[in-house]
Amino acid sequence: MATRDYVKRGKKPLRPPKNTKKLTFRATFDLRGVALAIVLVGAFGYALYYLSTNNQSTLPKRTDAPLTTKSKKEKSEKEIREMTAKKTLPPQPREHWFYINELENKEVDIETNEQKISNRPYLMQCGAYRNETQADGRKAMIAFQGLDSNITTSRSEKGIWYRVVLGPYQLKREAEHDKNMLRRANIEPCAIWYWN
Repeated sequence: MATRDYVKRGKKPLRPPKNTKKLTFRATFDLRGVALAIVLVGAFGYALYYLSTNNQSTLPKRTDAPLTTKSKKEKSEKEIREMTAKKTLPPQPREHWFYINELENKEVDIETNEQKISNRPYLMQCGAYRNETQADGRKAMIAFQGLDSNITTSRSEKGIWYRVVLGPYQLKREAEHDKNMLRRANIEPCAIWYWN
């Protein structure tokens, strides 16, 4: 194998950097552009002046003398008489609708379901908590909706429960009304039961 002499070979010449030109900012004004802008502004101003003076000269001039108040009044009354003499109004149309008279004396029968009144009142429970502060917080949220609630305690095998209760309600419909109001305020879940 032939030996190569890497020393004589030398290094490749470095490429000159691409940004060799120095950027300099020179403010130059194009005199043609400035002159054109001046000419356009002047032409626009002249056109406005010409239009404003030309409109005043083309308006019709009033040659007749002003009328007195009496003659104006007489003239307007005359014109009114002439207009009414020329134009006669057609006869007033008659209504051919029959339902107007029928609806005045019509009676509508509505069938409604009678509400079932139970012997036992209803209650609505909106939460059962282990902690009394959580129950107080739920009671406050319900109070902001304009409803009155109570906290009752109950003991079970697992400990003490604090229940937030609304009621008593004589009709279930009243309890459902309050339940829907609380649902719209994102206070859920609420259950309706018989009062113990």
